[in-house]
Formats: sequence, structure tokens, C-alpha cells
Amino acid sequence: MLAVSGGVVFAQAVIVQGNRRVDAETIRSYVTAQGSGSPAEIRQNLLSTGLFSNVQVSRRGSQTVVSVQENDTINRVAFEGNRRLKSDVLLGQVQSKANGPLSQALVDADVERLKEVYRRAGYGSATISGRIQALPNGRSDVVFTIAESGKTGIKEINFSGNGVYSSSRLRNLMSSTESNFLSFIKTSDVYDPDRIAADLELIRRYYLKNGYADFRIVANDARFDDAKGGWIVDVTVDEGPQYRVGNVSVDSRLRDIDPGALERLVSTSSGDTYNAEAVERSLVNLTTEVSRRGYAFAQVRPRGERDANGQMIGITYVVEEGPRVYVERINVRGNTRTRDYVVRRELDLGEGDAYNKVFIDRAERRLNNLGFFNKVRITNEPGSAPDRVVVNIDVEDKATGSFSIAGGYSTSDGIIGEISLSESNFLGRGQFVRIAGTMGQRTQGIDFSFTEPYFLGRRIAAGIDLFSKFNDNYNIGRFESRVTGGQLRFSFPITEEFSITPRYSIYTTEIKIPNNYSHPYNDCSYPIPGVTPVGAQANNFFNCLSNGEASIAVKEAQGTTLTSLVGLNFNYNSLDNFQNPRNGFTAELKPEFAGLGGDSKFLRVSADARYYKEFLDDFVGIARVQGGHVQATSGDLRMIDHYFLGPTLVRGFAPSGIGPRDVLNDPTANALGGTTYFGGSLEVQFPIFGLPRDLGLKGAVFADAGTLFNYDGGSKSITNGSFAGCPAGSEARQFNVASTSIYQSNVACVRDKNVIRSSIGVSLLWQSPLGPIRFDYAYALTKDDGQIGTDPRTGITAKYGGDRLQAFRFSGGARF
Repeated sequence: MLAVSGGVVFAQAVIVQGNRRVDAETIRSYVTAQGSGSPAEIRQNLLSTGLFSNVQVSRRGSQTVVSVQENDTINRVAFEGNRRLKSDVLLGQVQSKANGPLSQALVDADVERLKEVYRRAGYGSATISGRIQALPNGRSDVVFTIAESGKTGIKEINFSGNGVYSSSRLRNLMSSTESNFLSFIKTSDVYDPDRIAADLELIRRYYLKNGYADFRIVANDARFDDAKGGWIVDVTVDEGPQYRVGNVSVDSRLRDIDPGALERLVSTSSGDTYNAEAVERSLVNLTTEVSRRGYAFAQVRPRGERDANGQMIGITYVVEEGPRVYVERINVRGNTRTRDYVVRRELDLGEGDAYNKVFIDRAERRLNNLGFFNKVRITNEPGSAPDRVVVNIDVEDKATGSFSIAGGYSTSDGIIGEISLSESNFLGRGQFVRIAGTMGQRTQGIDFSFTEPYFLGRRIAAGIDLFSKFNDNYNIGRFESRVTGGQLRFSFPITEEFSITPRYSIYTTEIKIPNNYSHPYNDCSYPIPGVTPVGAQANNFFNCLSNGEASIAVKEAQGTTLTSLVGLNFNYNSLDNFQNPRNGFTAELKPEFAGLGGDSKFLRVSADARYYKEFLDDFVGIARVQGGHVQATSGDLRMIDHYFLGPTLVRGFAPSGIGPRDVLNDPTANALGGTTYFGGSLEVQFPIFGLPRDLGLKGAVFADAGTLFNYDGGSKSITNGSFAGCPAGSEARQFNVASTSIYQSNVACVRDKNVIRSSIGVSLLWQSPLGPIRFDYAYALTKDDGQIGTDPRTGITAKYGGDRLQAFRFSGGARF
């Protein structure tokens, strides 16, 4: 009772003066809470509340006198002059809040905060000031005046301590870039400490992947340089020596697990350059296998034995029983759009499963690779019991949809334009959707694609494609084509690099031969008044063939054909970067069978493989081989099912400029296609010195070789007695088409030479901000020159059947 009464007496002995809005009892509570605290301590506690601009505490005998001078209350916070950053964004960055306490120190601190916000946004030269506008009743407005500047980005990224890789090479690994004359259309030069941290992690992983196991980043400093008007980033590294892999073994400490049976799952081999990514793959493979065998709590850890003198690392993968820790709960936080299950399904464990750090690390890599998030961070915290752990997954959603308008020019399709709408995280479900329309001089089309990456809750990508594409082939075959149909596909990942994709396609191909005033390519069968010479006007030198006529082989193919096709894609990809590969191997094998209904009956197999190797800093060598064969399984192969190739096989040749063609009536056009092709290419890509990386320009030199041959169509048994013969070097083929003109028989003269075509050339590659553009200039070394011959019916002497060249090729597009 004495203690209580003493407290009451003390509280009643506190005299509060000068307060207007803050209740006296609130002020007294700070005094009584101190007990026997000194006046200086009481004063400091009251000032720390931010409610008062001045506090005086004194003693008058048994009384404590507290005199306060209250801060004004903030009525509102306003911003003037800001255009680049919205007021709502800035309001979330300042500590001054409506109805909160006001002080000059608070306003000054907010000015510094706003300056930092503008620096991070790339406008570090902006000037900011704050003022207080007094209002009646102890209230004031806080107004921040902003004079925005031009963009101030990263002026320099400097490296020190690096000797193996040049500073320019390390800068090329970063997504952050230095400011240059392209800064007006890019944002990668805006200083972002989180992005810099991610870039330094990329550099660290690059060194570890290339054998520098002791690599570390010693220092990372970023400072704003007022004189240069931007940020200076200084990075100090310690590379250490490059190691090779010594002895590799598996040490199994689990019963019934034979180490020899696990060695086949190890991705590191003795004598290889040390590769931290290969070690990570080995850990995942071994952990997955021992878990499958019933050891849910097993853990695999690498034990390295460094030989500094010999620069070797022996690696032992130790497999042992780990602590029995369960996942109590998995929290997904920060996702405002992406659904929880999209994040959770990237984990190979769930709530109640055994906790395994290897699977957690792999899940973090997978989530980062999705492209759905700006940031991904997985952390752990203790659960409700010692053997329980809570896994927290913190993510930050980013925009994943895009609307684009593309335009450009290619030598094969002329002027083209495309409008597309795509979304890689449709409705937050992780699904990919794309619809696009194309319009050009010689091509039009529309296509739609949908992909579900986790079909039936499993790591199986299922998708559907619908398409319709029109092409006029007047330059190569005197006909028009339209392909309309769809495809259903499934993709099964077998390993991280290897996948299998079964698919089913059904489509119609419509072949039309134009026959009008501008394109009279079928007037031998259907004369055009005023265009087609008839009667006395026609003779061997001036007739329906004079203005260009489709081959009799094309006339046999005209109409609509239904193709029902099943295929299987075998894909292997070990590239280090899908967008800009420097090292690795990619290969695709595509067997296809058409004949499950429909009109086409064939078996087709094609393959394409590419190998990338960086042999000097930024010098990348590319070796490519490709080939294919198609064969009819019933009757003759339709012309539309043949291969039509040109610069995609050997640069320097026109589209459909290689391979068999009908030389009877038109020695330049009427490509017929071939059933077999193969080719190879060597290319070296290199930077153009003196130009900034952001410009995206690279040079290349290349050499190509290949061929297309073996046309399979028509009958070699000629029965039409009106046929006079083929030019030398060609073979007569008869088609089941009724002849309606004396000037065009139902026979084609097929020139089909298995000649190796080859070329050398130079290229300019521009990965521009508006889209990829490539310029190729090639010189044909070897080709089918054709043969001088005389048409026995007309007496005209000409060169028949030569390949069609195209020295310059340009393709690309714009995205805006």
C-alpha cells in the first residue's frame, strides 16, 4: 500500500506546462515510468517521441515541473515539380505523414531520402528542398520542391585485381551497363544496388564455373560523383589459381548403398577444369537417387582436397545420414499476382517432407529462371520443435506481359510487319500465351500458342499451336500456298539438358496457281483474253509460255492436301546462355511420320547440331551440321512435302535457289525441292573494337557448304509422243496431268545435280534495342552453274537449271 500510494503521490507531484494538444497524463506517464530518473533522462525520452520541439524538466521541492513546446502537426505532405516519379511513390519514401508530428529535422531527413530515391532512379542531379507552411491551430503543410534533372546513370564500372579475364569481359557478364549515347533508350545504366549484387554473383559463378575455386570479391564500392554527374562502381576481386579436377570418388556411409552404383551420376571427371555448376548437378543427382532408394534424410556434401602446388582439387562426394529435420511449413510471401502453387511446384519437397538444402537451392535457381520475379530469396527459421523448420520464400512479382509491333525487311519475304501479344505468366498461373499476326509483301499469317508448363501437376509441358500462313512463291515456283492447321505437343524433361517432345500435327496445304493479268502462270490451261497468244498470234517463239508458266509438277500439286503427322523431338542443350551462347552444345533430332489419315504419306528425319566455344575473350567459334531425308511410304512424294532450301543451308544462295528444278519452260524459276540435304558451317563471331557493348554490334566470318538433291516425283516412263525432248543435263518426268495446250506437255525436265555448294562471307550482327538484325554478304565458291542448251521445240539457246544466287542477305525487325 505504501508503494502504491507513493506512486500516486509522485504522479500527482508532476506539473505539466505548455501542452496544447498532447494530454498531460501522457506526458506524466513518461515521468513516472522513469521512477527516480534524472531530469536529463526524462527530457531526452520526451524529445525522442517527436512530439515536442523543446522540453525543460526541473525540480521544485517534491514537485517535478515539465515545460514543453509542442511541434506542429502535419496537415498534408505535397510535392511540386515531380514528373518522372509519381507523388504516390515519393510519399511512400518519406517519414513525414499527415497528422503526424512535424519537425525541421524530420523534413531535412526526408529531403535526403528523396535525393537518394532520385539517385537510384537515375536522376542524381535533381535538386530537392523542403519547406514548412504554417496553418492555424498548430498545423502545417510540408511541401517538397523538386527540380528534376536529366538521367544520371552509371558512369564507370571499374575492376581491379583481375588478370585472367579483362574488365570488359567482366562488364559483359553484368546486366548493369555504363552510360553512353544509347542511354536515352535503355535503363540498364541506372544504378540499382540489388542489380549490382546480382551481377557480382554472376561474376562469381562464372569464375567458379571456369576453375577458379578460390575466387572472391574483396570489395564493392559505389559512390555518386557530382563532377561526373553519375555513379562510379569500383569492384576489387581476388581470382586465385585455376584448378583442375583430381581424383573423384563417392563415399557412401549408408547401408545398402553401393558407392560404385552412384558414380555414374557424378558430372565431374578427373582431368576436367573444375566447374562448380557440375558439382551442383552432381549433388542434385546423388541426393535424388538416395532419396528414391528410401533415405529421405540423407545428405550429400562435397569434400574438396586442394593441391595448391599442382592446382588440383580432389572431390569426394560424401553420402551420409543427415539430421532428421522436417519441413513444418512453407510460406510464400510477396507474390501479389503469381499464385502460390506456381511457386511451390518448383520445390522437390513439401510440408511434412524431410528437409534437404540441396533441393532448396535448386528451387531457388528454378524460381529465378522462371522470369516471373524481380527477386527471389529462400530462408529458413526454426519451427515449433527442434526437428521442425519453416521455409520462407520471398518473391517480388514483375511484369511478364508484352505487346509489341515489329517491322522489318527480309530478302525472302520483303517488307514485313508483326503485331503480337504475349504473356508468360497468364493470370498468375505460370502459363504462356501468345497471339501474333504477320503482314508482308509476300507473306501473311496468324498464329496462337498456349503452353501449360505443369500438365496434370507434373513437370510436363503441354501446349497447342494454331496457325495459318500464306506465301506467294512467284519468284521461285509460280504458285501461292496457304498452310492452315494446328499442333498438340508434350515435353518431358529427362535430365536438366535432355528432353523429349512428342507431338501431333494436322494441317492443310492449299496450292494455287495465279492466272491474271499481272501473274498469268496458268494461261496455257486457261487462256486470258488479251494476254495469252492464241490462234495465229501464237508460234514456237511467242505463246502461253512466254510470260511465265507454272511447271507441270506444280500443276499436279495444286489443290488442297491434308497432312496428319506424328513426330518426336529429341533435344539436348548444354548452352551456357540461351540468348547469347558462348560455350556449350545443342542438338535436335526430329523423326516424323505422315500417314495417320490424310493425303500425305511419308517418313521424314532431320537433325541439327551446333557447338559453341569461346577460344579468346569475346571470340566465339560456332560449328554447325545439319541434314535431313524424306521418303514416301506410298506412291510418289508430293512436291509440297519436299525440302526447299537456300540461305538456311548455304548462305549466298537465294531462297529455294538450291536443288532440283524444272528447266523445260522456265530456266530460272520452278524449284521442285529435294528429298535429301546435308550441310555444315563454321563461323567466328567477334566484338567490334571501339564500340560500346550496349550498341549490340558484333562481326562474324563464316564458311558454309551443303547440298540438296533427289527430287521424287513424276514417272520416268515417257509415253506422251508429243514430247520433243529435254535440254541436256536434265531428265524427263511425266505427270498425271492432262495437257490442254500444244505448247506445254505433261512432262517436266528435271535438273537434279548432287553438287556441293559452298560459300564464304562476312556478317554484321546487331542485337539492337529494337530487335535482332543480321547482315550477311556471301560469295559462292562452288555451285551448279547449269548448262547451256537449246530447246529443241523453240530453238532458243539459254543456260538451264543453274542455282540462283543472293550475295547479300538482310533480315531483322523492329520492336517499339
